[in-house]
Amino acid sequence: MMQAAALLAGLSIVTFLGSLIAVPWLLARLPADYFVAEKREPALLRDAHPVLRPLLLVLKNLVGGAFVLGGIAMLVLPGQGILTILLGVSLLDFPGKYVLERRVFRRPVVHRAINWLRDRAGKEPMVVPDGHADEGVDHE
Repeated sequence: MMQAAALLAGLSIVTFLGSLIAVPWLLARLPADYFVAEKREPALLRDAHPVLRPLLLVLKNLVGGAFVLGGIAMLVLPGQGILTILLGVSLLDFPGKYVLERRVFRRPVVHRAINWLRDRAGKEPMVVPDGHADEGVDHE
């Protein structure tokens, strides 16, 4: 039992530190029009070898699932539970994922925070879908 708690505490620390580095780095590298298209074609691993691609997709989804489960555990343990869950969901492949991402990004508090991080990295602001940039209402 003590080893499991130590393992979860270690995972919590690694996830917290990793998210402090990875999230701003990834957000700064997204194209400014990332959320503008109504539909996004999957580009990840498109050019990978036909045998390697399914294996890498399974691995990516397993890692995403592990992050979601770890994030759920971190809701009651020390750590960045919500952020870890969001990171896990971003790695998972499921129908409606892009619609969900766009919906979350349309929330003014979310796109302002992302654009603040991008500004600190010297990148142009993300374009908000449907032209709703910094209005004070949510657009669902």
